[in-house]
Amino acid sequence: MATHVISRADAPYAVPPAANAREDDIDIPTLVSTLTDNKWPILFGTLAFFIVSVAYVLLATPQYEANAVVQVESRPPTVPGLNQPTTAPAPPIVDAPAATETQLLTSRRVLGEAIERLDLDTVVEPVRMPLIGETMARMQQRLHPGEVASPWFGLDSYAWGGEQVDVGSFEVPEQLVGIPLQLIAGERGKYKLLDPDGNLMLEGRVGQKATNGRGLTLEVERLAANPGTRFEMTRLNTMALMTKLKKDITVSEQGRNSGIINLTYPHPDALRAKQVLDQITQAYVRQNVARNSAEAAKRLQFVTEQLPKVRRELADAQARLNTFQSRTRTMDVGVSNKALLDQTVALDQSIQQLQVQRADIASRYTPEHPVYQSLMRQIGQFEAKKNQIMGQIGNLPDTQQGLFRLNRDVEVINQTYANLLDQAQQLNIAAASAVGNARVIDPADVNMDSPSWPKPLIVIGAGTLIGAMFMVAFVLTRQMFRRGVEDPVDIELLGLPVYASIPFSAKGKQIVAQPGTAARRDGKQRLLAFRSPSDLAMEALRTLRTSLHFARFEMKNNMLMIAAPSPGVGKSFVCANLAVTMAQAGQRVLLVDADMRRGTLHLALGTRADGGLSELISGRIDEIQAVRKVGGTENLSFISRGTIPPNPSELLMHPRFTSLLDKLAQQYDIVVIDTPPVLAVTDAAVIGHHVGTCLMVVRWGLNQQREIALAKQRLEQNGVEVRGAIFNAVQKRGSGQYAYTYYDYQPMKDEPLRAGAR
Repeated sequence: MATHVISRADAPYAVPPAANAREDDIDIPTLVSTLTDNKWPILFGTLAFFIVSVAYVLLATPQYEANAVVQVESRPPTVPGLNQPTTAPAPPIVDAPAATETQLLTSRRVLGEAIERLDLDTVVEPVRMPLIGETMARMQQRLHPGEVASPWFGLDSYAWGGEQVDVGSFEVPEQLVGIPLQLIAGERGKYKLLDPDGNLMLEGRVGQKATNGRGLTLEVERLAANPGTRFEMTRLNTMALMTKLKKDITVSEQGRNSGIINLTYPHPDALRAKQVLDQITQAYVRQNVARNSAEAAKRLQFVTEQLPKVRRELADAQARLNTFQSRTRTMDVGVSNKALLDQTVALDQSIQQLQVQRADIASRYTPEHPVYQSLMRQIGQFEAKKNQIMGQIGNLPDTQQGLFRLNRDVEVINQTYANLLDQAQQLNIAAASAVGNARVIDPADVNMDSPSWPKPLIVIGAGTLIGAMFMVAFVLTRQMFRRGVEDPVDIELLGLPVYASIPFSAKGKQIVAQPGTAARRDGKQRLLAFRSPSDLAMEALRTLRTSLHFARFEMKNNMLMIAAPSPGVGKSFVCANLAVTMAQAGQRVLLVDADMRRGTLHLALGTRADGGLSELISGRIDEIQAVRKVGGTENLSFISRGTIPPNPSELLMHPRFTSLLDKLAQQYDIVVIDTPPVLAVTDAAVIGHHVGTCLMVVRWGLNQQREIALAKQRLEQNGVEVRGAIFNAVQKRGSGQYAYTYYDYQPMKDEPLRAGAR
């Protein structure tokens, strides 16, 4: 492991990097210790999440889930009247996968039909009091179903339960689509409609259509509400509504390739959820039937278009026959030619039917398709037979040929017209009786007694678990990014031996007063050494006193400076109580508050600040006036900071300060000097030149390694050697031990000897 060494040859203002010689790996004991130390924040945070989860369950609007089941068969049923030619191969039928049908169930065509039938694009919602309005409305409906609740607290603008608005028609200009308007119920069925800014747009009465002449039309069929109750009325964008419906509706196949499709739709209104899902399934089935009967409808359209043409051709053929018979005075073809006529009519009829089928098939297939090619071969065969018969007819007399030809045209066209009529009837029946390959197995229904959300056990359990996980993560993250050192080893890695680790004292927290606190200026001493001498912090200070006692032989003088990197580390607390412990050991101790900027030692000792060091250095008072005895111990004297001067650093650099320290050092066994923070001002560096020992107070969890190293470097650059550190306010770890070896060892009360004890 490498340790960063701060060289005196470094630049004067260089900032040393923090020493990271010790790895910050978090092992299991450390993790458990951290969580145990923060058990109360974790418990309170988890409790807060639990309370929020319970409140959510009680206040959240319940969601009811409608459910429906649709079956899609693998192949569509055969449609009567749509038989293919016997000699032509039937086109293959492709299975419609369930994945395709699930997309069709939420297509715009299906959803659009449901929206139109239920007027879903018109939304009217009562304005309720925030947080508690929905809960109170549900309570009202359970206690008094169908009744309009009276306003609470005189707030008649809110809806309190039981309000109903039925809208017959609602049309708005394009610029107002998606913008909520305000509907206010009035007296005797009247109402007002306001824009979002509160401007009146129109007034109306229930049962009558109202319009403002600018594209806004509203007809309210029913209005049940207290006068003054407000509603938000919105005409939704159809595309946006379809997108939301498609997102909310869940469509899934039950089992692979089963063809059973399940649909679910949640909504706060159970009846509306059922209606929406019911309309969607019905629209899907209707459109499925329409898709399967589309072929019959298309052929029917073609046949219907051909019937007038064939009827006109039949009338023309009959007229030509009658004219020819009148002119030639012939009545009918001969019996010998009747057979040829019948054969010709049959061939022409077959050719005509095939021509009709060819026109139909040409609209669906290309000329290269096998079905189209097979049909053309049949037409060619019939045409060849017809030409053969027509050769025989060509040998007949001209009159017989003309009569034969005209009779043939009439018969062929008449048969074609009859066939078209018959086919039209069959296609009508096919279109009317066609069925789809989808049917509703379970119509839409909803469980009114069991909302789908929120589920109390799931919400409360998950919320509590998430709260616990969040608080644990928060504690661990805060620990990972902790600001200050928490182990003496981190200080010693900087080259500062730890002379003492002082545990955090709840009693001592109130000892050193904060500036500006009037309650601290009551003249009472506030020293832990007097209030609770058996406190663990005092035991640590006595250990520090012992260490300093044996180390003073190596000091160049008997002056001890207590410094700190930054404010708020408890430096004054250490100085005052350490001085008391030294005085209680029989040493003559002088405590000097050299922080002439913000010193507070006078408040802890219950004396005044003026008449102290600043006046003494400036020559306004002498030593007898500046030095004060501290009550409670006869060996402790104190010099306060004095009146705050405008130039503290210049006073400390005055020769009178040097001569003053030399003189005081001869009169006392040890002089303890409290200095300002090292990184804040330069006073500590000036004082450090005169003292024999300099110790730095480091607060647990507050001072960073980088901060401590920078303070140490600044003093050393000014020729002040920092002998060691005092680790202050060390807190108890989760394992039950401190980062030091002090134990609470209280005197035992006198007790009678137990039986058998020696």
